[in-house]
Amino acid sequence: MIRIFITIMLLLSTIIAKEIHPTLVFHSVGYVNDFVFHKNRLYVANDMGCIDIFDTNTQKIVNRVMLPLLVTARNKLIAPNVISVDYINGKILILSIGKNSYRNVWIYENHELKQIVDEKKKLTIKEARFANNEQILFSTFGSEVILHDTSEQYNVYKTHISQSTMGDMVLSANKNEMVHSDESGAIRLIDVATSKVLKNYKPLNLDNVYHVAYNNNIIITAGQDRRVGVYGATKEDYYIKSDFLVYCVGLSPNGKTGVYSSGEENDLQLFNTKTKQLGDILVGHKTPINQIKFVNDKEFYSVGSRNDIFYWKLN
Repeated sequence: MIRIFITIMLLLSTIIAKEIHPTLVFHSVGYVNDFVFHKNRLYVANDMGCIDIFDTNTQKIVNRVMLPLLVTARNKLIAPNVISVDYINGKILILSIGKNSYRNVWIYENHELKQIVDEKKKLTIKEARFANNEQILFSTFGSEVILHDTSEQYNVYKTHISQSTMGDMVLSANKNEMVHSDESGAIRLIDVATSKVLKNYKPLNLDNVYHVAYNNNIIITAGQDRRVGVYGATKEDYYIKSDFLVYCVGLSPNGKTGVYSSGEENDLQLFNTKTKQLGDILVGHKTPINQIKFVNDKEFYSVGSRNDIFYWKLN
């Protein structure tokens, strides 16, 4: 009887589910790699060597942080590719690709651009995030995690987390914890202050984890094996099987609403992490989605590998 009821509910959810289109679209000057939202400001990193800063009320660019041009081996000037951006207390953290694919790290504050790490250090940083006002967390392709102190210019620690190539990393809302994934499918919860592994999860993904989201003690993952892993939402961890590679996931602050990239048409699929029930489908992206970030439990932004940032408002 219970199975029949569940089947009926799933069928009803499929019938009721509808297509949602973006409420607003923001246009960056270049292809968007990363973005962060803070108090009606959208900080957007792109491949044209800059951070576009949008006023989300007017949908207009109110400022633009430009990085120095790179000199190629043939003495040509090109714009560096900015691959990561973060914000805290008036500071913008910028990660860009330099010569020979090594990384440059910058902080923009009070209209001044200051370089924190240069390409001569030969670091292959994939993501850079503020751990607090003075410290920055780096995660490299080789799965090294580095906590760097900007006030004293030294590394608090440099820890090799895994033998596999890094997939993704994300910080908790309070920045005390980090979730780290790699190409083996492994998921780890790590203490940011010490780099101690707090928990190793039994992998739900059998292959590379492209992307992770973490809120309210719930983790969801996007996998090359077409699985969306869900940890901590129910008594037993579970996964949702998709019909295409899952490139990206997002999770609401309360941890109840999950979203993942779905299908060859680059749609976004909503689902309830507690009941496993699929919800509405969000349409509009023309290319694979690489970032999904919630503002609150009913609003979020997403980007694909083009110039557009989509704003979604859920009923």
